[in-house]
Amino acid sequence: MPYNNCFQLSCLAAAVLATQVQAEPVDATSALPQAKPGECYAKVVVPAQYKTENVDVTVREASARFETVPAAYEMVEEKVLVKEAAEKIVPVPAEYETTTEMVEVAPAVRRWLAGSKRKSPPASPALLTAVAGSGIRLEEQPVGSCLSEYFVPARYKDEEVKVLKTAGYETIEVEPAAYEWVEEKVLVKEAGKKVVEVPAEFETVTEEVLISPATTMWKPGRGLVQKVDNTTGEIMCLVEVPAKYETVTRKVIKAAATTKEVEIPAKYKVQRVQKLVKPAQERRIKVEPTYETLTKRVLVSEEKFFWHPDYEDKPSGKLTGNTLCLRETGPKTVEVKQRKVKQPAGIKRVEIPAEYKLVKVRKLVKPATEKRINIPAVVETVAKKVKVSDERLEWRGVLCETNMTPRILTDLQSALKAAGFDPGPVDGQIGSRTLRAVDDYQRTKGMERGGLTLSTLSSLGVKI
Repeated sequence: MPYNNCFQLSCLAAAVLATQVQAEPVDATSALPQAKPGECYAKVVVPAQYKTENVDVTVREASARFETVPAAYEMVEEKVLVKEAAEKIVPVPAEYETTTEMVEVAPAVRRWLAGSKRKSPPASPALLTAVAGSGIRLEEQPVGSCLSEYFVPARYKDEEVKVLKTAGYETIEVEPAAYEWVEEKVLVKEAGKKVVEVPAEFETVTEEVLISPATTMWKPGRGLVQKVDNTTGEIMCLVEVPAKYETVTRKVIKAAATTKEVEIPAKYKVQRVQKLVKPAQERRIKVEPTYETLTKRVLVSEEKFFWHPDYEDKPSGKLTGNTLCLRETGPKTVEVKQRKVKQPAGIKRVEIPAEYKLVKVRKLVKPATEKRINIPAVVETVAKKVKVSDERLEWRGVLCETNMTPRILTDLQSALKAAGFDPGPVDGQIGSRTLRAVDDYQRTKGMERGGLTLSTLSSLGVKI
């Protein structure tokens, strides 16, 4: 809220007391000017200076639109599967060989015999122990050496044993694969995309543009009336003149122009193809091994040996005559022919390649694209007042008591009237109407205000 700033005018002193408004003027009156005798100065308000500038206001913002370049296609030949690849199983028979093998039917025997002949009975272990106790190392004796002993011969029996004649093996049978005819979808044209333009959206907005800023002006007010040197002064108040605005309407982009992609589905056609239902399989047949029966001599009871001195009665058993002879009898073997598997039966997998045929299809060569076209903004020029210098207080020369004559006042009133400002009666007397006319003239000319300054008189062509 502005202050009520008032000043009192005196005809004799021609002084002005300046006051403050919303924005306090810059005070440049801290030091009094260097004056000559008889000169008078008053503190006056030098108004702010403005200039008119043209301002560009955007009515419609810059935008863009899009043009769609369609996709390009070409017809090409493409291989289509008619029959899938598979495997064929082929049996490989086993390979055999016949071998001859010696089968042992009686083991080799190395023993001490009670006698020097090969048909003498074996020596008993007791005898061998007795002989060994006599300091003879039996294990070091060469074959053919003899000692004496008594023994009971061992008992044997014949047993039948099964000997492998033909080894077991497997045969393989192959069950072929099974197929069936089916209908299958084949791609003729690939799926693609189409670019569609979406135009921009606009909305209208209004805003206020400053034409002239807020100012202040002096107007007559009511207050105390004071006598100074028999001259009546008048109270004046500084009031605020509001700023002026102009409403401007312009278009603003709400949503910018763009594009969107639309899916184009693929195209197919039905083609008959041969499908694998059941793959080839193998079946294995087991062939049991064969055997033959041989007679083998098996030990029933061990031979029994004992030592008996010559001075005692002859015990039961066979007298060896205290003679030990070391003899060796080789093993008894029989030759047997056998049929063995050299390489077992197996299978061999044979690849059956897939079958194809050529089909013409439409292929995407170049996808759809978009081209952006810029639309410039629309700008209008609006006149705007811009402040050049701030309002300030300064000391300026005014009429003094010595040079304020009725002639000067009459010329002042006449000049004001000629300039179109009503000073009241042209009577050579300073009154409120004359002072108001001076103030109006100063405001109109953009001059300093607050008193009857010498520059105001000079502007009106009044000579002192």
